[in-house]
Amino acid sequence: GFQVNTHAIGDRANQAVLDNYAALIAATDSRELRHRIEHAQVLTYQDILRFSELGVIPSMQATHATSDKNMAEDRLGPVRIQGAYAWRKLADAGAVIANGSDFPVESPNPFFGLHAAITRQDHDNEPPGGWYPEERMTRVEALTSFTRHAAYAAHQENLVGALELGKKADFILVDRDLFSVPESQIWQTEVLQTWVGGRRVH
Repeated sequence: GFQVNTHAIGDRANQAVLDNYAALIAATDSRELRHRIEHAQVLTYQDILRFSELGVIPSMQATHATSDKNMAEDRLGPVRIQGAYAWRKLADAGAVIANGSDFPVESPNPFFGLHAAITRQDHDNEPPGGWYPEERMTRVEALTSFTRHAAYAAHQENLVGALELGKKADFILVDRDLFSVPESQIWQTEVLQTWVGGRRVH
């Protein structure tokens, strides 16, 4: 078998994909293939729980929340918005969230994504306190979603995703400590060096 990766944004689309994944997993015993939903952007509470139950990975893009924040609630309403960009609910339910950029729709800069995941604010620090701040990720959770969890989602956790013995030495050196700088500055992080397979390429 092979991993199925389906794009779904709305709650009805996500429910339909999860229904099909549930049937597929039951028929083929393919939970270990780690089927994915790209975006998983708007979910019902019941479907949020199904990701961990089925072992399905929500492959999300944190900057979508900060890009959409000014229009999302008008389109979804006050009830459905509670299941939109619901990183905290998914994480607390045991889902393995993989994060990315969705380039070229959003910038490929991972620090924009980290900033959005941690603050739920745009680069002008709006809105104050973050948009639906109860859904924020911690710094560790956000970084993990872009590294270890992204590697896991691609079945490459034994090769990349962390600096560990036996894995490729793919890493970057940056100009600030992401765990101590003010959250508002995370998106301004600059890459000083890039290493691939233990060799400096930038």
